[in-house]
Amino acid sequence: MPSSKEPDYCVSLEKDNLVFSAAHFITFNGDVCEQLHGHNYRVKCKVFGPLDENGYVIDFIALRDTLMEIIAKLDHRTLLPTKHPKIKVVTQDEEIVVRFEKKRWVFPREDCVLLEIANTTAELLASQIGGALIERLREKVSTDIDRVELAVDENRGQWAVVTLPW
Repeated sequence: MPSSKEPDYCVSLEKDNLVFSAAHFITFNGDVCEQLHGHNYRVKCKVFGPLDENGYVIDFIALRDTLMEIIAKLDHRTLLPTKHPKIKVVTQDEEIVVRFEKKRWVFPREDCVLLEIANTTAELLASQIGGALIERLREKVSTDIDRVELAVDENRGQWAVVTLPW
């Protein structure tokens, strides 16, 4: 007996050039703060939705180029959270001053990306990148998307994945 349900379609994008290198630190257990360190992050995504009049979910080129634009802005930067209750991030002229309890860092402004997240975990980076991807794709494509899955890998096989509604 044939099903009346439409098939589910997904476009998956994972390429060698969907990478960025960045420094960060995270806090955990309330008062533990890692040392500043870096990762060579990898990003991949899936877009779910029905087929459009061209027979595809979304144009691969539009998806790839938009994602590359977003991650290029993170590349070779220090990622700093601005929504953490104990991390204070202050812009002073051409510098960013960051404090966590007794720790203090000073960075050149041009070397930093201030992110509206509570911690620079792979999970929250995935959410931030995924949200930016959806926002920009809405401006570029008229495709009827259901959801976007965005994954960030910080250490070859340690993926954080978020699924966001369109």
